[in-house]
This record gives sequence, C-alpha cells and structure tokens, in this order.
Amino acid sequence: MAKVIIGIHGLGNKPSKEVLQKWWKESMIEGLTNTDQNFKFPEFELIYWADLLYEKPLDEKIKDKKHLLYLSEKYVPSKGVNKVVNHDLRKKILDWYDKTADKIFLNEDMTINYSFIPDTIIHNYFKDLEAYYLNNTITSNGTIILARDEIRNRVTDVLKKYQNDDIFLIAHSMGSIVAFDILKFSLPKLKISTFATMGSPLGIPFVRSKIALEKKLVLNDSHKLKTPRGVKKWYNFSDLEDVVAINYSLQDDFNENKSGVKAVDFIVNNDYEIDNEKNPHKSFGYLRTPEFSNVLLDFIQKKEKRFIQKILDLFRILKQKK
Repeated sequence: MAKVIIGIHGLGNKPSKEVLQKWWKESMIEGLTNTDQNFKFPEFELIYWADLLYEKPLDEKIKDKKHLLYLSEKYVPSKGVNKVVNHDLRKKILDWYDKTADKIFLNEDMTINYSFIPDTIIHNYFKDLEAYYLNNTITSNGTIILARDEIRNRVTDVLKKYQNDDIFLIAHSMGSIVAFDILKFSLPKLKISTFATMGSPLGIPFVRSKIALEKKLVLNDSHKLKTPRGVKKWYNFSDLEDVVAINYSLQDDFNENKSGVKAVDFIVNNDYEIDNEKNPHKSFGYLRTPEFSNVLLDFIQKKEKRFIQKILDLFRILKQKK
C-alpha cells in the first residue's frame, strides 16, 4: 500500500494547478525540513477546482497590481523560526463567541436562525461558497454544469483513484467543507488514514446547519454531526487570527465516529508574510507550521516506525529467552 498526500484548496481564484501544487509541496517540505528528521516525501496531488468558477488563473508573472489576474500572495519561505504567539485574551473572546453564536443561530434540530445574516455575508464576500451551496449553474469549457456537483465529482474522482492507498488528506478553508461533504455523503466507506483541516470554517453554525440539512435529506439522519466514518485520524489546525476559522475548535462540534475518532484541535501560528503583509489564513503558512509538520512526518514514517518496533520487540523476546 503506497502512501499518498492529497490536497484540496480553498475559495478564491488561484494560480494554475501546476504552480499551486508546486507551492503546496514546497511549503510542506519546508516544514518537514525544520523537524531535522529524515523523510522521503510521498506522491502528492492537489485537487484543483478554481478553474470551474474562474475563467483564467492568477498569473505570478503579471507585475501590474491593478490587473485582475495579479497574484499578490506567492509562496515565500518563512522569515524565521515559527514562534508561539500568546493569544489568551483573543482565545477567551473566541470561546465566548463560539458558545454565544450557537445559542443565537442554531436550534436543537440544527436549523439556522436569522439565516439572512449569513446569506448576506456569503453573497457579498464568499461567492464561491454561495455557488457551492446554491449549486449554481456555471459554464466550463462551453458546457453548462452545476457548481457543487462538478466540484464534488472532481474531488471524488481523485479520491477513488487512490482508494487502495494510504491517504493523508489535507483540506484548506472551503476545501474542508467540500472534503467533509465528500467523506460524509459521496464516499462514506473510503478509508482516510489522516484527515487534516486547516483554516477551516466547519465550526461556523451556518456551515454545520447546511451539513445537518443534507444529512437529514439524504441519509434521513437527524443525530448530531459526527466525524466521517472512514476517517482514522482527524487533526484541525487554526490560527486564532484567522477570521475564516473563527470557530477554531471542532472537537465539540462533531461527535466521534464508530471508531472513536473525533477532531484533535491545534492552535498554531501561521507565519505567512509577504511584502510586510501578514495573512494568517494562507495555506502556505499552515502547511509549514511545526504542529502540522509533525503530524505529516508521523504519517510518512508510520510504516518505518512499525518495522523498527517489531525489530525491538524481537530483540526483547530473544533476550528474555537467554
């Protein structure tokens, strides 16, 4: 069984798949290199869906900042050591918000109150998410298709391709919504060795309400949301300054699956910065955080560790027999 890393990017237009995949890989390798451990980077494929919603990709070669395809946030290496940032006060505020938002916006049956508020925000600021949830018709290569269906089809096809491999699935931002939906509704039996979400909006009441509604309609299931049953490990990485991950903790929002797996939350410092502008939501910064790198390294070395452990156990048995 081969190891494979699969990534799903988030909302907004992107550079080409080839460029974005290269930068994701460089970000992960940067983080792994900082662990001072030996590693062999597995096969990596980025599931790219920006081209379904945007006619042309952002172009890193364009210098005019006013150009519609100007790319302002390229991959750049970290400026230094990733430091732990103390956000005790911010954490308390976010914890209060999390509890208060649930009480205000969510009913016991997971239906949403004041839906016009998130609907207005999404319509004005998150067009990709609106297209996904409304399953809007879009034109791709001259063909009229449904946005959500086509995004899910693209993700499903790639995951099926690697269904017999050991999968480390990384989902950033809106990509975590798509990934969760796929693992819940489209490929519930697919085994995911490690599921990593970063900068995820999955904890936001509106998003959980959407998942619960589909679960009720498709599966006739009104129980509390759970970790997808095929997931063996789930790690969630959030920077407390990342506004998309304002509900930074997922472990209380999703019950454990039948295997006892639920989200393990990590508060991290996303140190992405370019031209003196920070972006705590950027995928490149998340992919090189020490916390994520250690989880990824554990996945890469898992088989090797088991082999070494067997050798040690064998030596222990032989020593006892002497």
